[in-house]
Amino acid sequence: MKIFIPIVLACCLIISCKTFETGMTQNARVTTENGTLEGIYAPDKNLKIYYGIPYAQAPVGDLRWKAPQPHDNWTGTRDAKTFGDRPMQEKLWDDLIYRSQKISEDCLYLNVWAPADAQEGKLPVLFYIHGGGFSAGDGSELRYDGASMAQKGMVVVTINYRLNVFGFFAHSELDAESASGSSGNYGLLDQVAALKWVKNNINAFGGNPEQITIAGESAGSISVSSLMASPLSRNLIAGAIGESGAAINPTLAPVPSAQAEAIGSAFAEAINKPSLAELRALSAEELFDFYKNADNKSFPTVIDNNFYTETLPETFNAGKQSKIPLLLGWNSAEIPGAAFMQGQENTPENFMNRVKKSYPQAADEILKLYAHDTPEEVALSATKLASDGFIAFSTWKWFDLQLKNSEQPVYRYLYSKIRPQVEADSLAPKPLGAGHANEIEYAMGNLHYIKAHKWTKDDYQVSQTMQDYFANFIKTADPNGENLSQWPAAEANSTSPMLMNINTQSQAEEAKNDDRYRFWDMYYSEK
Repeated sequence: MKIFIPIVLACCLIISCKTFETGMTQNARVTTENGTLEGIYAPDKNLKIYYGIPYAQAPVGDLRWKAPQPHDNWTGTRDAKTFGDRPMQEKLWDDLIYRSQKISEDCLYLNVWAPADAQEGKLPVLFYIHGGGFSAGDGSELRYDGASMAQKGMVVVTINYRLNVFGFFAHSELDAESASGSSGNYGLLDQVAALKWVKNNINAFGGNPEQITIAGESAGSISVSSLMASPLSRNLIAGAIGESGAAINPTLAPVPSAQAEAIGSAFAEAINKPSLAELRALSAEELFDFYKNADNKSFPTVIDNNFYTETLPETFNAGKQSKIPLLLGWNSAEIPGAAFMQGQENTPENFMNRVKKSYPQAADEILKLYAHDTPEEVALSATKLASDGFIAFSTWKWFDLQLKNSEQPVYRYLYSKIRPQVEADSLAPKPLGAGHANEIEYAMGNLHYIKAHKWTKDDYQVSQTMQDYFANFIKTADPNGENLSQWPAAEANSTSPMLMNINTQSQAEEAKNDDRYRFWDMYYSEK
């Protein structure tokens, strides 16, 4: 019995120590410049996850329509286990699947996924910006979940930023009170503030502040192009990924300040709140109701001599942008051809008439570039024409500008994988290519979260391929790696630069349609 007791005590001590070690491992605490956070330890994923981290003060009251202000420090430990509220917005599309609980003007939060065994300041960082046309979206969306990418050996960050009238309202009274003498672009200034917060704090999560790759899709991609150009952010980043979009005419390009202020003043007059004091006196819900019922809901970004000093082409052509490795591309059928045909049948005559009506001064050249001899050609060309005018050309122009004005590598893709249709669309015509935003869950490794589609083995293989390309680029500034088709960087002097066609069988190929984009370059430069 005397021998047995020490053995029992020793076993209890071992068990106690193991329990203590496990408890310590499960303690997902991290100390930032503002204070200590406690997140979620996910042993099944070997990750530590932190939701709802404030990177700036709530932009409410007198801070509405002001540049984001540093957040106050807190005492004790702040809970980081639930997402912060998403920005004020309407749910514009069915594929916006939020995990945040509600909308709020208090929305400046970010989320972090980090390997549990990450050593301080060692891992590359992915800073991902959501899309939504600067009108909707949220860093909590399922398709942006950072766990799968973090498991590739990086720290992943998603962010919220102000949207619509809350994020992009310009007004002469705001100019007068601003230290920069300008207004608008608050959502973009939020992104800069989040990027600076990450730069100053990500080492505590295991991330290397000198190896931050910014990425995004649609408005997120437009934001990436803009952050590369802005003097406020272009020195903070090591790499960039753009998925369909750049802030270049005709795609959500910044407008002159007088134009943005006129739009803001017209909105204020229309709701009978012409002064800034009256506008700020409105509750967030009252302002949002006015916005939802407004005739014009478009609040553009603005050349404010602060975030933007000029247009993106002017910045890039002057060589003032971030000269960093860039990976970018767009989808093969961003917009259905019906958007251009406007309900008319896909006949050659109807296509020619639509082109002549839409582009009266350039119809002959456009008809040479877009084949239209058969209904099948019309369907495909209408899709290409709609996609080019929507977002493909602007992304190509960004590609071309960086290729010509930087010695850093530029990698271009065309995403072509058609995802399974949802049941509600089973009677709709089969898509002619990959639609806008279809690649997000593939690139981020999140097919399993999106239940609306019946994913196949091929879908998961494409996702693995795209995710690996992106992860390699984030880690090494080169997408190439083991078990992947070789992806050559584009050559600046090539009229048909190489691109990676991402599909069930991904392969590098020469660009086939750059004559189209060179035409649109001339067309829009004359506008």
